[in-house]
Amino acid sequence: MRKIFIILPTLFLLFLSGCTNQKNTEIATISSNTDSKYVSTFKDLNLGILYDFDFKLNDADKHWIDLWVESYKDGQLESKSLTSLSFGQSPNKVEEGNIGFGIIKTDDESFAFLYGPGVQVTPQKIGKIQSVAGISGWDYAIGDKTFKLELNETYLLGVYRESKGNSMRTYDLQDENEVKKMIDDDRLVYLLKLKIDDRSN
Repeated sequence: MRKIFIILPTLFLLFLSGCTNQKNTEIATISSNTDSKYVSTFKDLNLGILYDFDFKLNDADKHWIDLWVESYKDGQLESKSLTSLSFGQSPNKVEEGNIGFGIIKTDDESFAFLYGPGVQVTPQKIGKIQSVAGISGWDYAIGDKTFKLELNETYLLGVYRESKGNSMRTYDLQDENEVKKMIDDDRLVYLLKLKIDDRSN
């Protein structure tokens, strides 16, 4: 009987240890932040469009983050990213903050930019967006829950698009086939994507 009392607490401690280790192996998390101060500022000043996310990266000293925007016109991928940002191997063990993509609209031009915790790229001219003939729309692709990210996986975070006509249908942005159909159906599509690599070696 004494052996059972010794074994049970030991098994319980091993179980707790396993749960703790599992939690610590989580690479990163991300969630859409539709009510952030950045988004509010863009809305209040009528500057354009902003996708903002809460981002947390564990073992930030070992990982590298690539954030970029693919541009599709009439179903064809343009050879160069609309804008891109790479950062990583932080001096901090854990990196936490905001990442995002914005489009600043003016009467004649539009500018795209990306940012991450402590880093950003200068807004780049992308020409005037929003077609005269059609309508435009934009949306987050990951919903409103905290999303766990894995190494070497490419994630779609958000979409901006312009239709070919005066109607626009909705698509499941977590379904790859639906995203491909959307690219074919619309005149202009911007896809915000993210990938995390391990560069500890």
